[in-house]
Amino acid sequence: MLRTGGRRAVASWALWDWGSASFNAVIVTFVFAPYLTTGVAATEEAGSQALGWATAAAGLVIALVAPAAGTRADAGGRHRFWLGFHTFVVVACMAAMFFVEDTSGHLWLGLVLLALGNVFFEFAEVSYNSILLSVSTPSTVGRISGIGWGMGYLGGLALLVLLLFTVINPEVGWFGAVDEDGLRYRIVAVLAAAWFAVFALPVLFFAPRSPVPSGSEDSGQAAARGQSGLFSSIRLFLADYRRLIRRIVRMWREDRLTLRFLIASAVFRDGLAAIFAFAGVLAAGSYGLSASEVIMLGVAANVSAGIGAIAAGWIDDRVGSSAVIITGLVCLIAGTVPIAISDSPAVFWTTAVFMCLFVGPVQSSSRAYLARITPPEEAGENFGLYATTGRAVSFLGPVMFATFIALLGYQRAGALGIALVLIAGLLLFWTLRRSQSGSLSAERSSS
Repeated sequence: MLRTGGRRAVASWALWDWGSASFNAVIVTFVFAPYLTTGVAATEEAGSQALGWATAAAGLVIALVAPAAGTRADAGGRHRFWLGFHTFVVVACMAAMFFVEDTSGHLWLGLVLLALGNVFFEFAEVSYNSILLSVSTPSTVGRISGIGWGMGYLGGLALLVLLLFTVINPEVGWFGAVDEDGLRYRIVAVLAAAWFAVFALPVLFFAPRSPVPSGSEDSGQAAARGQSGLFSSIRLFLADYRRLIRRIVRMWREDRLTLRFLIASAVFRDGLAAIFAFAGVLAAGSYGLSASEVIMLGVAANVSAGIGAIAAGWIDDRVGSSAVIITGLVCLIAGTVPIAISDSPAVFWTTAVFMCLFVGPVQSSSRAYLARITPPEEAGENFGLYATTGRAVSFLGPVMFATFIALLGYQRAGALGIALVLIAGLLLFWTLRRSQSGSLSAERSSS
């Protein structure tokens, strides 16, 4: 079966990644979340603690619901519809952040909107990743996945630079943006929402429809889908989960390759997340970088990661996802050593940019690997499990980071804790690759 929608479909699919960076880069990482903890909360400590609880609650919802959401999209072959619906909710949450003024009474409104945005963004990504199987073939999936990841990094970079020069830095920015009442940051949220909405539209029109699996619903699901109301929605959710449980049992019996990959990738992806989560903390705390220097580091990191993801996508299609993942993890593990032993800002800058060259490729090839071993009619389920397994072990990186700091007594030692998580993920993936399935058959490449 030729799984491709042509160049227009690929371009429209990648543009969603470009637009979605407005949520990750602007709202979650660099602008709005810091505004909540420092400008809206009564104290930075209270704001950070509240943000942690809100993020944890969002992660729990994602872990519980994402697989069922993927199952529902699979059942009707409606990944494009659900991508549009979930994207709309995220955009609405971002736009509503305009009402979060810089008083402590608005903190929970901002946190609720951020948490809801996180939940529905993850649901959107389940359908978005599933569509990858419809716009690629086994011989091009690595390249196309890399283009998507690269577009995401570069889109975030482009929007950050635009907002810095038009809204954040000027004394009076676009639309009268000033510091009073947090208006500057509230306008940023609305512009980020508009950016996401505009670049999300093409995939909703031009992405090919997903295949509808035959016999994918049992009688309970079919009956529930024909009804409306809260009770039928609960029945439908439980029916989706029953089907998911049967799917996991079947994977254990017949497709342990996919199940083992989901576990291995969950571990090393948590290490990747920890790199980005604590890079800014180390930059400011251990190396004394100013706020503007941290933003510049973020710009350099996005450029490096974007270039790495796009370039590695072509390599992926030639040598396989396994080789890219293993090489990337080895380089990332090696990169933690200079950070742990050196307090030189120059060493940190060089090492951080070097490591970001491999973060994007590992993320992209991990998605490509799963796409290669997943039948199109099971894409939603598998990518829903991909999201859930990642959330299930999301405590590993932060715990190991904090543990090594406590053991060795200095902040940079936390990098060694992240390295240990990456090593564990690498070993799990290596045993998978060296199993009786073999590297080539494991990826089921038809190139």
